[in-house]
Amino acid sequence: MIKITVGSTNKAKVEAVRTALRSMEIEAEVTGTGTDSEVSAQPVGDEETMTGARNRAKAAASTVPGSVGIGLEGGVRELDGRLYICNWGALALPDGTVFTAGGAQLPLPEEVAAPVRAGQELGPVMEQYSLQEDIRQTGGAVGVFTSGRVGRPDMFGHIVRLLVGQWQFKDGDGAVASGPEHA
Repeated sequence: MIKITVGSTNKAKVEAVRTALRSMEIEAEVTGTGTDSEVSAQPVGDEETMTGARNRAKAAASTVPGSVGIGLEGGVRELDGRLYICNWGALALPDGTVFTAGGAQLPLPEEVAAPVRAGQELGPVMEQYSLQEDIRQTGGAVGVFTSGRVGRPDMFGHIVRLLVGQWQFKDGDGAVASGPEHA
């Protein structure tokens, strides 16, 4: 059984990893640990958001020897005059190899985008907008703006499957390594 350490204690992120691995029939011990993304509290742009995911993955991998680290980071980006949510993930192997992948994006309504552009974090803005507490731990902005059809765990789960697929491709045999000796 492989050890996966998620660079967050956010329930939506940790559950996304567990669910994605189960869907791929990969047996793993998944734990979450608090890590610092080393980017701003509200990442802006794909580059900063991806950097946060990469930093979380590396930090998570270093907390448990032989563990594979997964970092997931949500952010926002400007495109065509609109503010979109964006999300990135990274998977760090014990040998230092890091894979990255991005996920779904959708535009935010201007009444949400304006305070985020003014420097507020999306999570608290969404809590006020949706009248939901702890929205980052559940469906997130994507859940609100897709009428619950796609939630934050779904969005991050897709990224986890992209990351694991790259790892399997690297190993060349289509199977996730069962221990650190394969990493």
